[in-house]
Amino acid sequence: MILQRVESADFLSNAYFICDRPGGSGVFVDGNGVVEPLVERAEREGTEITHVLLTHHHYDHVLGVEELAERFDAPILAHPTCAELLDGKVSETIGDGAVVESGELRIEAMDTPGHCADHLALRIGETDVLTADVLFAGTVGGTRAPGATGFEDLRASVMEKLMRLPHETRVHPGHRGPTTIGAEWERNPFIRVWRGLDREGSEPVSIGPADASEREAAILVLWAPDYDGGNKAWVRFPSGEDAIVGGSQVKREKEG
Repeated sequence: MILQRVESADFLSNAYFICDRPGGSGVFVDGNGVVEPLVERAEREGTEITHVLLTHHHYDHVLGVEELAERFDAPILAHPTCAELLDGKVSETIGDGAVVESGELRIEAMDTPGHCADHLALRIGETDVLTADVLFAGTVGGTRAPGATGFEDLRASVMEKLMRLPHETRVHPGHRGPTTIGAEWERNPFIRVWRGLDREGSEPVSIGPADASEREAAILVLWAPDYDGGNKAWVRFPSGEDAIVGGSQVKREKEG
């Protein structure tokens, strides 16, 4: 199997080309506006592109997918909710447990909500998984952007689905570089707290845009690095609601 990614400098989002062998059959996964190196390889090697798969509907993961599908005369497949949100761009829908075959490739869809309702992870055979915006190297996805289904869904997607894969499984996120299930099980700060290995924090903070006149009080449960060089925060509101938000949303008292 060949799995190649290209990363957008603007969004740090990945698009993927996966094929069973040079000149065989393959698929594209997601679009980020800079897929030409992947297209060039597929055309140079004579790969039969059978599908364009989408992990979810967010702009930085679907940019240019219609043109990509037209170029290879391939259908676009995505979660039913993604199909609704993209209003006619999706050719066929797939849900949890659906299997897409392309030559010798076997790709299984896994419902992984939390970051958004239509989010799919894609397991490639027994060795690899594309986790899009639910799990990254060293961090996890946010749960408060429009369309998010919340913290509990995201935790279940990570702990009850992805972390049950074999530890040697290679993980290919929607942003930045790869990792493995085993590496995240041992070192990911969010997973370590969910496993009970590290303690929750209790620092008072406020949440909101930097220029907001009113902010929400919260407790900072976890402050951890994010894939973009910033930070990601797990916070708990007085209502008991937990959320994972970007570090730029968090004002810590010690920062003034």
